[in-house]
Amino acid sequence: MAETLTRSRRASLARRQMLPYAALLVLGLIWGSSFLFIRIAVVDLGPRALVFGRCFAATAALAVFFAARGRSPLTRANRQYLPRYTAMAVLNSVIPWLGIAFGELAVSSGLASIFNATTPLWTALLAWSLTPIERPRPINYLGVVLGFGGTALLILPRLQGGEARATLVGAASILLAALSYAVAAVYQRRRLQGVGSFDAAFWQMALTALIMLPVAIPGIASVQPTWGALLAVLALGVGASCLGIVLYYWLLNRLGATGASTVNYLLPATALLWGVLFLHESVTPLMLGGAVIILGGVLLTSLPRSGRA
Repeated sequence: MAETLTRSRRASLARRQMLPYAALLVLGLIWGSSFLFIRIAVVDLGPRALVFGRCFAATAALAVFFAARGRSPLTRANRQYLPRYTAMAVLNSVIPWLGIAFGELAVSSGLASIFNATTPLWTALLAWSLTPIERPRPINYLGVVLGFGGTALLILPRLQGGEARATLVGAASILLAALSYAVAAVYQRRRLQGVGSFDAAFWQMALTALIMLPVAIPGIASVQPTWGALLAVLALGVGASCLGIVLYYWLLNRLGATGASTVNYLLPATALLWGVLFLHESVTPLMLGGAVIILGGVLLTSLPRSGRA
């Protein structure tokens, strides 16, 4: 009897230990699907209406989350942080989401996710001048060179076809989005340390919606969305921008920052999977090779850096 109980406890412990890693895979699938939903919605809605709808849905979902917990994001501390939340809204939502949406008008969702994976490479470059305490080592910069070399490998062959200009603009838009994500990460570390995660998420989404409203209004009248596009926007807002954030911060408490951040390595693979299954996008050996090179560069870039006081 005692041996049976011991086995049961061991099995239960093993399940609890595996739960965070299962959640990590789920988060990778959720965030990887955002490139699929952007591709579906952007054709009907256009980038501006898409970004506004996404952040509006996320704001509503986060407001429900706060109400369910009996909390309010309208605190004095949060009002003091409004300028910083506004900066995060611009750097972490407006610029990158518009950039990715514009980019996916010209490139596939899978390729967009690969270009988006260059965010850590941009962060390493910014760290040289903005965060000297985390200044990369030579091996980290070797990763930067390798990662951008993989990016060039994906872009250059496409410049020989008839859609070269569209491909170049699309790729540049997504790379700009990745750069903006990197700037936002550095800014958040310097200006928003210790701020509640859900408070920051709510205000970032709400302020993004406020910023995008006058930008989106001129084109909304001419938009004729399909049900598929509307459902894609809802999935982006409630799924990627709300549930994804909740799950991510749950993982931070279980696996720590380093463990939770490994979800970024899953996104190109999951985005390629969603694109193949639902959009019938093709995955070429060049795309796979470029993805491996970029992720290898990101891995080298993420190796422990030298600490300086």
